[in-house]
Amino acid sequence: MENMNPEKFKSRMHSLAYGQAMAAAARDYQKEMLASASAAPDTLHRDVDVDDLLDDPELERLHAERLAAMQKEAEKRMVLQRKGHGELQEVQEGDFLEVVTTSARVVCHFFHRDFERCKIIDKHLTVLARKYFDTRFIKLSAPDAPFFTVKLNVKVLPCVVLFSGGVAVDRTVGFDEFGAKDDFSTESVERRLLRSGVLLAPTRSEDDSEDESFVPAEHVRRSVYGGLHESDDEDSDFD
Repeated sequence: MENMNPEKFKSRMHSLAYGQAMAAAARDYQKEMLASASAAPDTLHRDVDVDDLLDDPELERLHAERLAAMQKEAEKRMVLQRKGHGELQEVQEGDFLEVVTTSARVVCHFFHRDFERCKIIDKHLTVLARKYFDTRFIKLSAPDAPFFTVKLNVKVLPCVVLFSGGVAVDRTVGFDEFGAKDDFSTESVERRLLRSGVLLAPTRSEDDSEDESFVPAEHVRRSVYGGLHESDDEDSDFD
């Protein structure tokens, strides 16, 4: 065996020791990284621990405020429901004045039991009564309420009179505003009532197009004062 130069042998041994040290360091680093990765989920879990959240005073305050708001809304809904909100309710002439003066917004359908077009209006208003809970929806038999039919100049049926703050602010007469046909949609009635302000909606209806103009008061007055008649579209004189 050839003798190795002492300096050369020393250098080789130093290199070997350095390589082993680096390999050991690499193994230690890998173990540390694996240990950190294993501990991370536990650390994350501790960060969002439910017990910690329950002890957060800010979250407790927000939760209490939310519960109070929900309770207040539920109580308000119960009060309105006892008054008849959420349905199309028939009232008698003796109760009519109290209803329209104690509710902020009222939709009243003056109807005749024998008129088919009145039944069509009832169908649409029943749907809207459930959707717009803050507004009171009622119906009043025109032949059985002569005082208010005369007072409000209701001469052609079906007639829907809209009240705000106890004052009649608008009305629809017959089906002219719904295309003068019987198969109009509930949405068309909804858009018309939204324009009158008796329905509360958070945003304007997307289907409320600009070309569907609000019916001017002059047209309403002409319809009301034009005398008793039964039109070709079967809007009916109830007298």
